[in-house]
Amino acid sequence: MKKMQYLITGGAGFMGANFANKLLQRGDKVIVWDNCHKPGSLHNLNWLKKRFGSRNLKVLISDIQTDHDGLKELVASSDVIFHLAAQTAVTHAISQPTYDFASNLQATFHLLEMVRTVNPHAILIYASTNKVYGPMPHLRLKKLSTRYVYHNLDGINERHPLHLHTPYACSKGAADCYVQDYARVYGLKTVVFRQSCIYGPRQFGTSNQGWLAWFAHAFLINHPITIYGDGKQTRDALFVDDLFHAWDMAVQHINQVSGEVFNIGGGRQNALSLLELIDKLEAIFRQKPEIKFGGWRPGDQKIFISDNSKLQRMLGWQPSTHIDEGLREMIKWMKDNRQILTKFVSSDKTAR
Repeated sequence: MKKMQYLITGGAGFMGANFANKLLQRGDKVIVWDNCHKPGSLHNLNWLKKRFGSRNLKVLISDIQTDHDGLKELVASSDVIFHLAAQTAVTHAISQPTYDFASNLQATFHLLEMVRTVNPHAILIYASTNKVYGPMPHLRLKKLSTRYVYHNLDGINERHPLHLHTPYACSKGAADCYVQDYARVYGLKTVVFRQSCIYGPRQFGTSNQGWLAWFAHAFLINHPITIYGDGKQTRDALFVDDLFHAWDMAVQHINQVSGEVFNIGGGRQNALSLLELIDKLEAIFRQKPEIKFGGWRPGDQKIFISDNSKLQRMLGWQPSTHIDEGLREMIKWMKDNRQILTKFVSSDKTAR
């Protein structure tokens, strides 16, 4: 496969750093763009620099919201752009909606305009979220002893109507629609991935990262856990390497999937509730943390399981890492890096 230059916005985050590592290992050139505001970002950058030096890796610490000239120059020279930079926490979006709007919608619009005006042949992959579907109160659910399940439904597909509930869903959902429309109207090579719960190594378990890592981190340091809702909220978890495989396939087959949107998650076989995750972690760590319960949070989904059938039909993709295997790998990384993780302890260990 031809070696290409990749620009990864948010490239020092959990997904970005892991993906940059994969690309650099196979010999591609990577530009990591990040403002390094999130805990662990600088640690990830130092890890990448130590592994690969500066031959194929270029790092720029700058803000996508303000440094338009610097970003435009990089867009012009890149073959593929992965837009991962975002404000990622629903709670932060509610308390700081202006920042959320600028980070998620405004920055995405500016990036699309740069691609359109200076490099319309570049491929742009956008990391969206399952939160664009909202709480889906109209769906019929069954409440079992430890989880919610759909009634006569395997999962949520891309034809399901959007319900932009919370500022976070609004900013991500509007950006999602812009990315699609720039393919329709301007012919850009864009693909949207509406991602479910992504997890894996290099998640620091802070308040703006995934709930699987959050809970595992709490177990590791014996920190109390607060669950908002009844704990039966159910999600399909996708190991980060499986996500990268789908991203890679989309780039390789861009002429086939340009302008498409894909739901992507672990599917029914990798779904679990908060309570079920706690049971798994209790067995792994052989301890029971202090657990408290709080009220439901705005826009929370009682269940979300991705219907991956469109991805399977168009690209032959399906998840290959079982939740138990992926959890073991993530927790091993956490244990190996416990000293580093303690620097990023959030005082609010709550469920996402």
